[in-house]
Amino acid sequence: MKTTQKKNYTRKDRASVDTLRVLAAEMVEKAKSGHPGLPLGAAPMAYVLWTRFLKHDPECPSWPDRDRFVMSPGHGSALLYAWLHLAGYGLSMEDLKNFRQWGSPTPGHPERGLTPGVEATTGPLGHGLAMAVGLAMAERQLAARFNRPGFPVFDHLTYALVSDGDLMEGVASEASSLAGTQGLGKLVCVYDDNQMTIEGPTSISFSEDVRSRFLAYGWHVSVVSDGEDLMSVQLALENAKAETQRPSLVMCRTELGAGSPKADTPGAHGEPLGAEALAATREHYGFGDKPPFFVDERVASNFLALSQAHNSARLDWEAALSAYVGKHPELGAELERRLAGRLPDDFEDVLKSGAKSSFSGKPPVATRAASGKVINILAPVMPELIGGSADLAPSNKTQIEGEPGAGALWPGGRNVHFGVREQAMGAVLNGMAVHGGLAPFGGTFLVFSDFLRPAVRLSALMGLNVVYVLTHDSVGVGEDGPTHQPVEHLAALRAIPNLNVIRPADAFETAAAWSLALGGKGPAALILSRQNLPVLPEGDLAYQGARAGGYILREAEGGVPEAVVIATGSEVSLALEARAILAGKIAVRVVSLPCWEIFEKQSREYRDLVLPPNVTKRLAVEAGRTFGWERWVGDKGAVLGVDEFGHSAPASVIFEKLGFTARNVAGLVEKL
Repeated sequence: MKTTQKKNYTRKDRASVDTLRVLAAEMVEKAKSGHPGLPLGAAPMAYVLWTRFLKHDPECPSWPDRDRFVMSPGHGSALLYAWLHLAGYGLSMEDLKNFRQWGSPTPGHPERGLTPGVEATTGPLGHGLAMAVGLAMAERQLAARFNRPGFPVFDHLTYALVSDGDLMEGVASEASSLAGTQGLGKLVCVYDDNQMTIEGPTSISFSEDVRSRFLAYGWHVSVVSDGEDLMSVQLALENAKAETQRPSLVMCRTELGAGSPKADTPGAHGEPLGAEALAATREHYGFGDKPPFFVDERVASNFLALSQAHNSARLDWEAALSAYVGKHPELGAELERRLAGRLPDDFEDVLKSGAKSSFSGKPPVATRAASGKVINILAPVMPELIGGSADLAPSNKTQIEGEPGAGALWPGGRNVHFGVREQAMGAVLNGMAVHGGLAPFGGTFLVFSDFLRPAVRLSALMGLNVVYVLTHDSVGVGEDGPTHQPVEHLAALRAIPNLNVIRPADAFETAAAWSLALGGKGPAALILSRQNLPVLPEGDLAYQGARAGGYILREAEGGVPEAVVIATGSEVSLALEARAILAGKIAVRVVSLPCWEIFEKQSREYRDLVLPPNVTKRLAVEAGRTFGWERWVGDKGAVLGVDEFGHSAPASVIFEKLGFTARNVAGLVEKL
C-alpha cells in the first residue's frame, strides 16, 4: 500500500475527501459489486471541483443557470453518490447502503431522472464527455438568444470527469475534435489519469501522448503531476475557467485505488476490495475505529455551509431573472415556454397549414425533401429548433434556411456542422436535450444508424426529445450498393425500447412524423426516402392517421375487406396500386402503419378497427427485414420484405428483381 500524500489540505478538507473515499468503498463492499478504484483515486480532484468551482444548488437541482457536471466514467458512481449525499441532494444514508439494489436511487451507473443531481445517464464510456460537448454548445446557443446587457441569463460552465477508458473510445475523439473546432471555452474536462485498466497498465493499449493530442484538437491543456495536491488542482481549474476561447483538459495524475492494499493494480478497478483490504483502507484514512458509513459532524457542516452559499447564488439569479422578464417580456415568455418543454401555441396550425400549401396537389416528392420543407416551416415559430447532419445536410435536407452555422463566430447559429462523426453527433444531441431549452435534431443515412446506435439507446433510456433524421431508407438507394442500402436497420431500431420509429409514406405523413417527434416524450427516428413518392390525395387523413401510428388509408370496395395489405414508407404506394389491380376481384383494405410503437399505444378498439381480427388474410410490404412483422400479419399472413443484402443497380431494377412491384404484391394477395 502506498501512502497518499496530503498536500495543501486543511483538516476539514482532509476529513471531507477521506469521507468521500471511504463511503464509496463501503458502498461497493456492501453491494458486493462495483468499482472502488476510481473513487479512491479521484476523490481529491473531484472534491476541489465540486466544492470550489461548481455553481449549483441542492435545493433546486433544475436551476437553469447551474453549472453542469457529468460523471463520464459512470462506473465511478459511488463517488458521485457519496458527494450528492453530503451536498444535500436528498440521497439518504440508506440509499448509499442500498447501492446497486432493486429500486434504489443509487444504481450501478448514474441515471438521469432517477437520482437528483445526476445530469446524464453515463456508463458507455466516452458518451459522457461527448454529451458534455452538447451541454456546452447548448449553453452558448441559449446565451446568444437570451442574454442582454446587464442580464446574463445563461452564464455557466460544463464540467466532466473523464477517464482513460473514456479517452480510448472513438466517440470521445470525435466529440473532442468537434469541441475544439467549436471553440467551447466553457467546457472543462478533468482527466483522472490513473494509467490503469482492467487488463493492466494503459501502456499495453494506450500509449499516445494525450496532452499533444488535445492540443492538436485545439484545446487548452493543464497537467497536474499529483492529483492529491489540492492547490495544484485548484490552480489548474482556475486557469481552465479563465480560458474562454478553447475547451480545457485538466490532466491529473492519480493512483487507482489510492490508500488500499490493491492500489495501482487492475484488481482495484471493478470489484469490491474485500473485507480485509477494506479494513486496511479504512485504517489508512483514519476510520479504523469508526463504524461503517460514518460521517463526522465537521464534514457534514462543511458540505452544509457550501450548499447554503450555492442557494444564495441561485436566489440572486432568480431575482435578476424577474427584472429581466419585466424589461424583456417577450423573451421572458419564450424562455419560460422553452424551459418547460412546451411547443408554441400555434405549432399545429403552422405545421398543418404549411404542409397543405406545400404539398397538396403537388408532384411526387421524396420524404427526405418533405422533411426539409417541414423543418423550414417550423423554424420561424420554433427558435429552439437546432440541428444539422453528419456532413450530409444537402442529402438529408437538414439545413435551416437563412441561418448561420453554429460556432464561435456565430454562437446563435442553428445549423450545426457535425462533420463525419455520427456517434458524436448523437451524443452531442443528447447533451443539448439534457440541457433543456432546445429541440435538437441530427441527420445521416439510415444505414449509418449503426454508428449512432449507442447514442440513440441513451436517448431512449433518458427519455430525451431528440429527432434522428435517417434518410436513404431502403434498397431504393440504388447504385451505391449493399454497403449503403439499409436492410436490417428498421428491425434493429424497432428493438430499442422507448424509441418511436416512423417511416412515413408521403409528405403529409412526414409532417405528421415531425409533429409526433417534437410533441412526444422521448426520441424519434424519422425513416425517409431518397426517391420521390406520390403525395397522397387524402392529405388530412394521412396527417391525422399517421399521428395514430397506423390507419385505414384506403377502404376495401364495399367496406368489408377480404384482405388487408399493410405497408410503410415507399411501399404504401405499391399497396395502393395492387389494390387497384385487384379491384372487382378481391376487396382489399390498405393500411399505412408508419409507426408501430405509437400504433401499439392506441386502444384495443382502435387497433381492431384498423386490423380486424377476423380478417386473417394479411400481407405486409416493407423493403427491409421481415423480422417482427409476424405480430401484424399473424400465422395466416405473409410478408414481402428483404432478407438479404442489396445490390448495386438502379433502384427500379432492384425493386423489380426483389419483387417490389404492384403486380407481384397483387399476386401475393391472390395466393392468400
